[in-house]
Amino acid sequence: MLDNLPRGTICIEDIEMGMSRHLRKQVTDHDIALFAEVSTDRNPVHLDDAYAQDTIFEGRIAHGMLTAGLVSAVIGEQLPGHGTVYLGQTLKFLAPVRPGDTVLAEVTVTGIDIAKRRVTLDCRCSVDGRPVLAGEAKVLAPSRKFD
Repeated sequence: MLDNLPRGTICIEDIEMGMSRHLRKQVTDHDIALFAEVSTDRNPVHLDDAYAQDTIFEGRIAHGMLTAGLVSAVIGEQLPGHGTVYLGQTLKFLAPVRPGDTVLAEVTVTGIDIAKRRVTLDCRCSVDGRPVLAGEAKVLAPSRKFD
């Protein structure tokens, strides 16, 4: 299940302070298995129910970077969108995401440097209103001048 705003590109010339975009995605067992395969991170806390039950999480959790990837999806598909180049990202993992959880990933513009085409974005993810991830991204936004 993926619920998001229209995809595309917002050029640096059109980005405004406070502009925000989001997506919602239910994290499935299949997503976790695919992420483990692609990343080669097969930590059993993500994949093995019996193992995960005896951890501080008391059950399986999604990879933190899978959740962070949803922020990347908002940035790369919506704000600024296609043609965006990541310059940096900070992340704080605040709570686990479990199989079946629906994550709301949101980004909001907090800084703009038009001359350098740089945008700073507040990034956050939540599950049922509970914060699970917070951070900041710095990106190089596309420009109509370079079409």
